[in-house]
Amino acid sequence: MKALFTSLIIIISLSAAAQKKVLDHPDFDIWNTIQNKTIAPDGNAIMYSLEKGETDNFLKIRMPSGELAFSYNRAQKGEFTYNSEYAIFTITAWQDTIKEMKRRKVKSEDMPKDSLGIYSLKDKSLIKIANIKSHKIPKKWTGFIAYQLEEIKASKEESSDKEEGSSPGLQAGKERNKTNKNSHETRKTGKENGYHLVVRNINTAKQDTFRYVSNYIFAEEGKRLAFVSTGLDSNTLAGVYVLNLENMMLTNLLSAKKSKYPQIAFSKNGKDFAFVADTDTTKTRIRPYGLYSWSEGMEKAEKLLDNNTAPEGYLLSSNKKINFSEDGESIYFGLATPPVLNDTSLLEDEIVNVEVWTYNEPRLYTVQELDLEKDRKKSYTAVIHLDDPGRVIQLATSSFPDVEISDKGNAPYALAVNSEPYQLESQWLGGLYKDYAIVDIHSGKFKQILTKIRGDVSLSPKGKYIYGYNMSDSTYFTYSIATAKLSEFTKGKVFYDELNDSPTPPYPYGSAGWTEDDAAILIYDRYDIWKFYPEKGAMERLTKGRENKTVYRYIKLDNEQDFINDKAKWLLSAFNEESRNSGYYEYNSKNGRLIQLLFGAYHYGRPVKAINNDRLIFSRESFREFPDIRYSDLSFKKQVRISHANPQQEDYNWGTAEIVKWTSLDGRELEGMLIKPENFDPDKKYPMIVNFYEKSSEGLYRHHAPSPGRSTINYSFYASRGYLIFNPDVYYRIGYPGESAFNCVIPGVTALINKGFVDKNNIGVQGHSWGGYQIAYLVTRTDIFKAAEAGAPVPNMISAYGGIRWWTGLSRQFQYEHTQSRIGGTPWEYPSRYIENSPIFNIDKINTPVLIMHNDADGHVPWYQGIEFFMALRRLGKESWFLNYNGEPHWPLKMQNRKDFNIRLAQFFDYYLKGQPMPVWMERGVPAIEKGINQGLELTVQ
Repeated sequence: MKALFTSLIIIISLSAAAQKKVLDHPDFDIWNTIQNKTIAPDGNAIMYSLEKGETDNFLKIRMPSGELAFSYNRAQKGEFTYNSEYAIFTITAWQDTIKEMKRRKVKSEDMPKDSLGIYSLKDKSLIKIANIKSHKIPKKWTGFIAYQLEEIKASKEESSDKEEGSSPGLQAGKERNKTNKNSHETRKTGKENGYHLVVRNINTAKQDTFRYVSNYIFAEEGKRLAFVSTGLDSNTLAGVYVLNLENMMLTNLLSAKKSKYPQIAFSKNGKDFAFVADTDTTKTRIRPYGLYSWSEGMEKAEKLLDNNTAPEGYLLSSNKKINFSEDGESIYFGLATPPVLNDTSLLEDEIVNVEVWTYNEPRLYTVQELDLEKDRKKSYTAVIHLDDPGRVIQLATSSFPDVEISDKGNAPYALAVNSEPYQLESQWLGGLYKDYAIVDIHSGKFKQILTKIRGDVSLSPKGKYIYGYNMSDSTYFTYSIATAKLSEFTKGKVFYDELNDSPTPPYPYGSAGWTEDDAAILIYDRYDIWKFYPEKGAMERLTKGRENKTVYRYIKLDNEQDFINDKAKWLLSAFNEESRNSGYYEYNSKNGRLIQLLFGAYHYGRPVKAINNDRLIFSRESFREFPDIRYSDLSFKKQVRISHANPQQEDYNWGTAEIVKWTSLDGRELEGMLIKPENFDPDKKYPMIVNFYEKSSEGLYRHHAPSPGRSTINYSFYASRGYLIFNPDVYYRIGYPGESAFNCVIPGVTALINKGFVDKNNIGVQGHSWGGYQIAYLVTRTDIFKAAEAGAPVPNMISAYGGIRWWTGLSRQFQYEHTQSRIGGTPWEYPSRYIENSPIFNIDKINTPVLIMHNDADGHVPWYQGIEFFMALRRLGKESWFLNYNGEPHWPLKMQNRKDFNIRLAQFFDYYLKGQPMPVWMERGVPAIEKGINQGLELTVQ
C-alpha cells in the first residue's frame, strides 16, 4: 500500500510538471523587477515599485506584517519623509499611451507631464499634483516639499480630497500676479527662464509660489530653502533668495538684471549660504564671476572673491560645486585657468580642422577629445576660512590638480594628487602611477610625500593618515601626517588576489574602513577581516574564515557614519567558497565572538537598515527563488516576506542549478555551474549550451529572471525550453588565453557527456566580448559544438592591439600587454603568441556554424573585428551570419533590438540543436531594401 501511495505521488508530481508552461519571448513582458526599495526611517513601512517588462511601474507600500497599505499604478521613485509620515513619489503616464501619442505625431510640449504623489501614512490620504518638472524634500527634517511646475494653471494645479490653504506669502504672490498679469502671459517657463517653484507646507497644505526659478535647494538640517530666480516677473531683477521656513521670511541676497548663479550651497545648519554669481550684463567671453557668502542677520551677501582678487594665473570657476565644511567655518570652491579662446572673426571656410597627434603628449588625442568638456570645466580646489575671508588658500594647482578633503572639510590637511608624469605609459600599462602631497588647508604649505604609487590612496576619515595599497609591491601602507612615519604593514604578507592570472600586479581584497578617531584600519585578505593599529604598528585577525574557506566582509549600515564603531556589534556578510552558501553573521567587537544569524543555500543581498532603529529589509535568492524583499531586524530571528513580485513563476517549467567538477587538460581541479530543466530526467538526453566568460560559479544561487538580455542567453528561458546550460570556470596561463580556455572548457563538456544525459550531437556554445573571443578560438580547435554564437569577438589580436576603445578613447594596447587578453607583451616581443591566440589564422579549420553579433557603435571592441571574422568565414563558404544593430554599442540596449536578438539567438540554437525549422533570415538573410520592414523571423516550411 505504501509503495502504491508513493507511486501515486510520483505520477501526480510528473503530471503537474508536464502541465507547466514553457517560457516564450512574450513572457518577458509580464515579469516584474523590484525598483527603488526603501524602508521608512522609523522602520514601520516599506516602499518599492514593481516594473513590469521594463515599462510601467506599480508602487507599493507595505507594513512590516506584509499587509498592503497603499498602491498606485504608474508610480515610481518613492521616498519617505524624515519623520516617516509621508511617502513622496512620481506618477508617469502609461507607456502604451506615450507610444500611441508618438504615433500620432503629438508635439513634445503636448505630451503628458509627470505628476507628484504625496501620500499620508497617518491619515491614509493622497494628494496628486500635476505637471511636475522636479521635486525635492529635506534630508534630515520634515515639514515642507518644494516642486517645480512645467506650467502654472491655478484652477487645475492639483487635485485633493481636502481643502487647500495658503500662506500670506502666497496671497501676496496672487496680488503681484494680478498686477503683472499681462507681463506673465508673455513669458514662458522653460530651461532658459526657469520654472515656477511651489513651496508647500506638507502638514497644513499652505504654499507659496515663486516664479521663474532655475535652481533650488533645502538646507540639510536647518529649516531653510534657497532658490535662484531669473526674475519674479518681467519687471523684477534676477536674484538668489533664502526662505526661512520657520517664519516664512524671504531674504534677497543679491539681485541684478540678467544675473546668473551657477553654484549655490548651504552650511549644514542652514544659517550660512554661499554662491557664485555673474552680474555682468556685457557679452565679455571671460565671465567675471564672484564668490559671495551670507549669514543670517545680514541684509545682503558680501563678495569674498572675484577674478581680480583670485590667485595669479587663475580665475574663479563657475563649474565646481561649492561646499561648506561641516563646522560651517570654511568654504571650498574652484579656481580655473584662463580659457583658450577662438578667433570669432574667422569664417567657417577659413578655419583649419586638423587633428595633430604627437608621440610624447601625456594623453592620447582620442582621450583628449572625449575629455574636452571636462577639460574646459577643469577646476582647482581652493578654500576660504570665514574667520579670515580676505585670504584664499589654494589647495590644488595645475601641478597637483586633484585634491581630496577629509573629515567633511574639517581636517587640517588635504591630499593632493598628480598623475600627469605617468599618463603616457598608462597607454600600455592600463593603470596610472601617481604622486601625492599633503597641503595644510590653513597655510597652504605643500609637502610631497609619495612618488610613483600605483593603487588607491586616500585620507583617513579624521585626516590623520594617508593610507593605501601600492600595486608595485602588493603592500598596504599608512603614512602619519603628524610624524611622517610610513608603515608598510602587509609587506611580505598576502592581502592581494591569490588567484590572479593576469600579467598585471594583483589587486587587493579591499578594506572596510577606519575605526573612530583613526585608531585602526580594517582590511581584508581572501577570507578574513584584519585590524591594523598604525600608532602601535600592531595587527590582529578578527575572523577565522580561512580555516573553512568562508569569506567574511563588514556591512556598512549607516551611510552617514564615517567610522566603524569598534565598541559595538557589527553585521558581516559570509560566503563559503566550497558550498557557495552565504548569509549574515554578528561580530561582537568587544569580545571577538562571531555568531551565525542566517546562512544557507541562497545568495543574500545587502541589507538596508531604517535610520532610527535596527529594523531592516534584505533579499535572498536562488536559481528558483526571485529576490523578493524581506523584513526583519538585526537578529534576523523573524523574517517577513514583503514582496511577491512574480507569483506567475509557479506556472512555468523552471530549472535547477548545481556545481559540477572535472579536471582540466593540464591537471587542475575545476568547477562550474550546470543548469537543468525542472522536469529533468537523467535517463533522457538533452541538448546543451555552453556559456562562459571567466569564472562564474560563485553565482550558483543567483536568480535569472526571464528578460531579453543584451548579450547572453537567459538561463531560466533556455532551461524552461528543455536545454542544459553549462558555465565552466576558466583559469588562464599568461600568454596562452585561447589554449587555457580550451584546456578548461572542453574536458568539462566531455565530463558531462560521460554522465549520459547530454546529447553529444547537439551541443552549442555562446558568449560575448571576452567570451566571444574564446568561442571564436575554440571552434578553430574542436568540432564538438554543433553551433556557436560569438558576440563582439576579437579574431585578430594583432590588428585589435592597435585599435581604440572609442567609449573612453583609450588605446587597446594595455588589454593585451597587462590585463584581460593576457598576452603579456607586445606583438614585437611575442609575435608567436599573438598569432597562436588569433582565430583568424585558423579560420579554415572551423566546421561549426557561427552566428556573430557586433554593432557598429561598439566602444569596447572595434566592430571591424566582427567584420574580419565574418569576411573570412564567408570567403571560405562556412555557414555564418552577422548581426549589426545600427547605432548600438557593445551590446544592443534598445528594447526592440534586445528582443530581436533574443529571438534570433533562440531560433539559431533551436534550428541546430533541436531540429526546429530554419527561420527566413538564416535561409536568405534580410536584404538591405527590406531592413526595418521584413525581419525574416518567420520559420520556413519544412
